[in-house]
Amino acid sequence: MNSEDIIENITKYVYKLFEHEESGHDKWHIDRVRKLAVSIAEKENANVFIVELAAILHDLIDEKVKETIRLDILEVEKLLKMQRVHKDDRDKVLKIIDSISFRKNISQNELSIEGKIVQDADRLDAIGAIGIARTFSFAGSRGHIIYDPEKKNNHHAIQHFYDKLLKLKELMNTETAKYIAEERHLFLEHYLQQFYSEWGTTTEK
Repeated sequence: MNSEDIIENITKYVYKLFEHEESGHDKWHIDRVRKLAVSIAEKENANVFIVELAAILHDLIDEKVKETIRLDILEVEKLLKMQRVHKDDRDKVLKIIDSISFRKNISQNELSIEGKIVQDADRLDAIGAIGIARTFSFAGSRGHIIYDPEKKNNHHAIQHFYDKLLKLKELMNTETAKYIAEERHLFLEHYLQQFYSEWGTTTEK
């Protein structure tokens, strides 16, 4: 089976699986990450096939998605075997999707260039205008409020900006992603300024 057929078949399977995911990790998130990762891979001279395949699969084992959607790493390996992906390529893809999570905090030195690119693309989709929209979507899916100015509850959407989003610009791996992140990070900062202004508080965090 050629690479185009593999990508097409796995894309159909994953997009259908994530079609109604409600936490901001839906098929459109995967599609954006996929396209951005491929674009970065072409600029960074990486293996586009490995990057695209890993980008499509990157959320399948993520604990943030519903249990009815989530697979374990062995199930993803089985999926790749069914599509006759070569073992070397399978191993590369599986290592990427098992390593790029923000929570795992894997050292950059442990990631291949393909892994760095998929991680960058995923993190870029967490910042900027779409990243903000996803933040509130995720918060709502977990029953979290928008903001708590009394600071009695840290499980609110605005806190996520400080826990994760504002840190991502400095964690980009590739020069291409660093360039894209600059504008998106600036948008986050401007958004927070406007948010606090409308809320009627100068208190940040």
